[in-house]
Amino acid sequence: MSAMSVRCMTQAELVDAVNARLISAGQEGTVSDRTVRYWRTGRTRWPHPRQRRALEAVFGCTAEELGFSPPARNRPATEPEAPVDRRNFLTATTGTAAVVTPFVGAPPQVGTSDVIRLRSGLDALMALDRSRGGHDGLERAALAGAAEALGKQRLGATQRIRCRLFSVAADYTATAAWSAIDARRMDRATQLLGRALYLAGMAKDPVAEMRVWNAYAILAHHRDEYAEAVDAGHAAQGTAVARRQPLYSSLAHARTAIGHANLGDRQAALRSLGHARDALGKARPDEPRPSWIAFYGPAELLAMTAIVQDRNGRFAESEAASHQALRTIPAEFRRNRALATGRLALAQLHQRDVEQACATAASVFPLMSGHPIPGRMRSLLGDYYRDLITLAPDAGIAREWGDRYRSEWSRL
Repeated sequence: MSAMSVRCMTQAELVDAVNARLISAGQEGTVSDRTVRYWRTGRTRWPHPRQRRALEAVFGCTAEELGFSPPARNRPATEPEAPVDRRNFLTATTGTAAVVTPFVGAPPQVGTSDVIRLRSGLDALMALDRSRGGHDGLERAALAGAAEALGKQRLGATQRIRCRLFSVAADYTATAAWSAIDARRMDRATQLLGRALYLAGMAKDPVAEMRVWNAYAILAHHRDEYAEAVDAGHAAQGTAVARRQPLYSSLAHARTAIGHANLGDRQAALRSLGHARDALGKARPDEPRPSWIAFYGPAELLAMTAIVQDRNGRFAESEAASHQALRTIPAEFRRNRALATGRLALAQLHQRDVEQACATAASVFPLMSGHPIPGRMRSLLGDYYRDLITLAPDAGIAREWGDRYRSEWSRL
């Protein structure tokens, strides 16, 4: 009985087992179904040294014992070349007596380099989002990246590579969903987040899963579905990565705080903010993180604190948090700086400091010059103008601000 028959190993399992040996040795997992077919049919009489060593490690015997034959130059000159005995290996890899013909024109192998290349493309999209915000071009590019990752996933050399490609596809799809949220295309975002959550599950990737729940919390917030936002925040807190890494835990608690504040539960909101601050204090700033969460840190937590405090009716505290956030939000996060500036204008307006609020709100537009205003920002500026004419209906500056900037904030 052959070694493979004893192990009850299928051809696909052999591919994974050999590649796992290669990867554990610090090498690329280059064995595919086509490679195994060539071994079985005799087209490859003597595997590549790295693959041969991995095969021998899998079976615990020599390549010759598996039926392979080294080329003549690798054997003593007096030894006649023996015919290749494929029976042991054929039986081992099939478990049956079926004859399989070679597969011609097999697809290219996919490995770690493909994953790295796709990840770098994702990083480029996140850099675009930081500057410009969500828009149709960003969504299309993200979905194209997801489609490429899924196409390569079907060709992945190992199960590990296939899972990593599912993870990349989940991140690209979540990026497309985020772009739709930022553009306030909420139905589209809902559809894409469902797809991203499925892909994250296929990848068994808790980081991608946490990212999706974070986006669900934002989506629910903008749909005024505040209970659902709290539920999504709790789901984010329950992911394995949030339980294990303080940075992710902090973001999940901060999202939950906003949901509680929108529901009018002031104490629960402040408790969640406290948890977010405590967790962020334990996070290591030098710890590697994916590009999608690069925005989050002390500055962004302050910006989120400003939202909570404004919802709680603590407008002076909201203004103070916004000022602190704007001092530390990196310049490349242009969209985030513009949003924090809009929140600062709201906090000032809610304290009836109308002239200062109008000047602050006007400064949003230079920050986004050269690009259309993203949907979320248009909505925020619309909220500001609505509150402006409600709180100061007879103020000349209110009418002037509206006349001057209405076309600006509504530009697509």
